[in-house]
Amino acid sequence: MWCFLKMMLFILTFRINTGAFGRNIFMNPESKMNISQIISHWGYPNEKYDVVTEDGYILGLYRIPYGKANSDKSDQRLVVYLQHGLFTTASCWISNLPNNSLGFILADTGYDVWMGNSRGTTWSRKHVRLDTNSEEFWAFSFDEMAKYDLPALINFIVNHTKQEEIFYVGHSQGTTIALITFSTMPKIAERIKVFFALAPVFSIKHIQIPVVKIAYKLKTLILAISGKKEFLPNNSFKQFLSSTLCPLKIFHRICHNILLIMAGSHSNNINMSRLDMYMVQNIGGTSVQNMIHWSQLLNSTQLKAFDWGSPAQNILHYNQKTPPIYNVSEMSVPTATWSGGKDLLADSEDVKNSLSEIKYHIYHKTISYYNHLDFLFGLDVFKQIYLEIINIIENNI
Repeated sequence: MWCFLKMMLFILTFRINTGAFGRNIFMNPESKMNISQIISHWGYPNEKYDVVTEDGYILGLYRIPYGKANSDKSDQRLVVYLQHGLFTTASCWISNLPNNSLGFILADTGYDVWMGNSRGTTWSRKHVRLDTNSEEFWAFSFDEMAKYDLPALINFIVNHTKQEEIFYVGHSQGTTIALITFSTMPKIAERIKVFFALAPVFSIKHIQIPVVKIAYKLKTLILAISGKKEFLPNNSFKQFLSSTLCPLKIFHRICHNILLIMAGSHSNNINMSRLDMYMVQNIGGTSVQNMIHWSQLLNSTQLKAFDWGSPAQNILHYNQKTPPIYNVSEMSVPTATWSGGKDLLADSEDVKNSLSEIKYHIYHKTISYYNHLDFLFGLDVFKQIYLEIINIIENNI
């Protein structure tokens, strides 16, 4: 069976390379680059660091220290940290053209931009002692991202830049782990000047994204196929589908629809010429355990820690029979939020629930036609969100 599939893949590749399907859509060269190469491709300076968490995961942390027009290295700049969401990576902040990518926009505005990668994603698949193929490596969910990843990354940035406070921008799961970290670790929360939450996810009782519901219904099957390891890894076959098939006109609409399954309803607000970038760079994978954790929250309006499956296991991990509930109202960080009316992951009812838990809420905006990915890739995202982020930063210096 495997030999047959390889033969079919060879024939398909041959027909593509010989023009049998017609390459009618431009392929962006950055789609095959790593994050450092993408930054350099557009003429920006970049730095890359490996940050080791308390439990031994090695996270890729990327920096754009300044923009094209403000390269005076002697200036101390305000620090803005960007945290991606579920399935994406730090490259989501630089996947569009420079005038529509938040990472580049902030650098050109004069800020010191840092972009982290959660454990298990494309650029954070190392550990000081665990093999990436081991089940032990993948035994994590967003609990560990909040408990270990975010504190390690934020402390590293603060120590490196010598700045006591930084601005935090999170998208989707990047808001979830921030809510947990900032409400349970006051010392980390003290380092955050303002928390900008794009498509905030606190509870998912009303979620309509199929992949999470499928993970819940087919949990046993997923565990049988994937084991207790990774979910949607950014492997070579997926790279082939995204970078070789998606640029072909015959497959373009199919790839677009796949992307929208993760985002929400159809939108004319996405730059279709960047589709290969969105598909290749921003499907970074996660753990099966993380997907199971999300599926455990489907019928709840509360944000809870991972349920290990039995009272005995929960007692072992939490010293109580049931997973603890995160009290987000304990968070003291000033928070600005943006939500989308067409967002099937951060549903408007769930967002309303999360906003009621945020004590220091300084701003909210609902964009009626935005789906989950418009916050990253929308054609008008600069006007709708990014310019407002910059204005809030300037008013909180």
